[in-house]
Amino acid sequence: MFNGFTDRTLDFMWGVRLNNNKPWFEEHKEQFKSEFQTPMKELGQEVFERLNDACGDRGFIHKLSRIYKDARRLHGEGPYRDNMWFSIERPSEEWTSVPVFWFELSPGEWSYGMGYYQARPQTMAKLRARIDRDPRKFEKLVAPLAAQDEFLLDGDEYKRRKEAPTAKTETWYNLKSFSLIHSQQIDPLIYTRELSDRLVAGYSFLMPFYDYFVTLDSDPAPTQDT
Repeated sequence: MFNGFTDRTLDFMWGVRLNNNKPWFEEHKEQFKSEFQTPMKELGQEVFERLNDACGDRGFIHKLSRIYKDARRLHGEGPYRDNMWFSIERPSEEWTSVPVFWFELSPGEWSYGMGYYQARPQTMAKLRARIDRDPRKFEKLVAPLAAQDEFLLDGDEYKRRKEAPTAKTETWYNLKSFSLIHSQQIDPLIYTRELSDRLVAGYSFLMPFYDYFVTLDSDPAPTQDT
């Protein structure tokens, strides 16, 4: 059962950021396991199970990040991450190009949301084609975002803007990829069980968006990129 992170969680994250080497990590490995890895795993598993109960079984799996960086991408940096995250998603060979739910904790902030790490250009072309076919349906989908302040739409836009069918779909129409994200500085919530409640409520709100986007890749290829 997740009972919150602790000051020792933050101490470890700051410690590994400032001492990113094997001797320091080995000396603090038990602290990593008990104060960081274990509660993160407990939180992810609890949220995963509660989300399935609240929204139905969608074939999700729960993944936990590793503390070790990819050795091919160190670029002179230390071998350990000072952050961790979990994801809730459907199994996929290309996890970077499918929508996922995630939660991340770093020394200075925490964040969660739903979106793509990097959507394929073809996926976003299919989104634009869907919007073209029925812009009102898409406007109805995204309308609840205007009435809340938990999640912000984030993503890089095309330099050369594309002509959207309506003003309300213009921002989405010009994105290369996107996430709906909430991020904030470390606050008392992370020390409590209520963090689980917050994540489940947020993911439940985002589920209609997930259901819409996860089926994009099954759409026929657009006759031309829109």
